[in-house]
Amino acid sequence: MAAITAALIKQVREDTGAGMMDVKKALTEAEGDVARAKEIIRAKGIQAAGKREGRKAQEGTIGSKVVKSAEGETGYAVEVNSETDFVAKTPKFVEFADTVLGYAIDADANSVDEVLAAKAGDETVKVAVEEAAALFGEHVKLGQYAKVSGPHVEVYAHKKSAEMPPSIVAMIATDEAGAAVAHEAALQISAMGAKWLTREDVPADVVESERRVATEKSLAEGKPEKIVPKIVEGRLNAFFKEVVLLEQPFVKDPSKTVGKLFDEVGGKALAFARIEVGKGEEE
Repeated sequence: MAAITAALIKQVREDTGAGMMDVKKALTEAEGDVARAKEIIRAKGIQAAGKREGRKAQEGTIGSKVVKSAEGETGYAVEVNSETDFVAKTPKFVEFADTVLGYAIDADANSVDEVLAAKAGDETVKVAVEEAAALFGEHVKLGQYAKVSGPHVEVYAHKKSAEMPPSIVAMIATDEAGAAVAHEAALQISAMGAKWLTREDVPADVVESERRVATEKSLAEGKPEKIVPKIVEGRLNAFFKEVVLLEQPFVKDPSKTVGKLFDEVGGKALAFARIEVGKGEEE
């Protein structure tokens, strides 16, 4: 059994928003297993009490662009963070984010680490980002990065208000037929935050965790044991409808799924990505 340290309690509290005593009990029951403790908290229906204590706000913007090639199209998106929205909305900061995006495109980067290692003049992007702190008077860092490729790539950049730069960027790669509904799909991704394209893409450990949570919750609710498996399958299907893009109800017409939207034009969605400012990993 792992020791229930203050660091473990802090980690689970930040990830779940649950109270200290609830977290301590869950960690004890889970014998120090953080992932299991989170499952226990969810199964018991313990809700977040509010904003995560001590979490620093993440501001910034997202630069995005689609590049055409002989093979098709590739969409790139990179998040650059600042401490305040005051800095994030300045033209110079937006220009800096677009410059970083350009370096990522030139390097055809596939990850944040590759963006940081990309050439930025005589330096690397990592150095350029570090030096930007002096220019903007705030801590600046590279946040999330995404890249998708296919015959057609659609990008939708969402602004929370007219004076602010993009805070959400959704990208989707489709075949040629799917391009007819790609814009609608990008809007869906932006608004509904799907995590996977198909249910087959959902990692097995995630599905198993959801199954355990659904089982424990059903039993805790006093459901007859013989019908629990059926209830669990129903809850799993509801989970897939929430997190799988092609199974989500289409926001403009909930009578059909996003998958049906593509079927109607004989097209296919191949890959997608969504970046929201401040939703990446904390420093």
